[in-house]
Amino acid sequence: QVQLVESGGGLVQAGGSLRLSCVASARTFSSYVMAWFRQAPGKEREFVSAINWSGSRTYYRDSVKGRFTISRDNAKNTVSLQMNNLKPEDTAVYYCAAGDSWLPTTASSRYWGQGTQVTVSS
Repeated sequence: QVQLVESGGGLVQAGGSLRLSCVASARTFSSYVMAWFRQAPGKEREFVSAINWSGSRTYYRDSVKGRFTISRDNAKNTVSLQMNNLKPEDTAVYYCAAGDSWLPTTASSRYWGQGTQVTVSS
């Protein structure tokens, strides 16, 4: 069992930045594909970004390319999402997920955090 705990959400004005972090309990953290998903009110959960076990491969949904950066530190069991130039449409609950598949989906991700709220005001 892997426990994931997110932090770093909050309220920010459009154009601002936030950095989300996710700490994992697993000793085998470095073997997992890690991802960020988000869910806005009334909408389905959607993929945001993923990073492979070594950090050598990353992937982003089109709407966040050039604004968000995913990274991981296997020594600290941590994956982060740096979010710059935030837009009101980025408002959602952001979830950290761990799994074995590339590219991860909501169905293939095995472990989930509790989520952290990101609110971007216009």
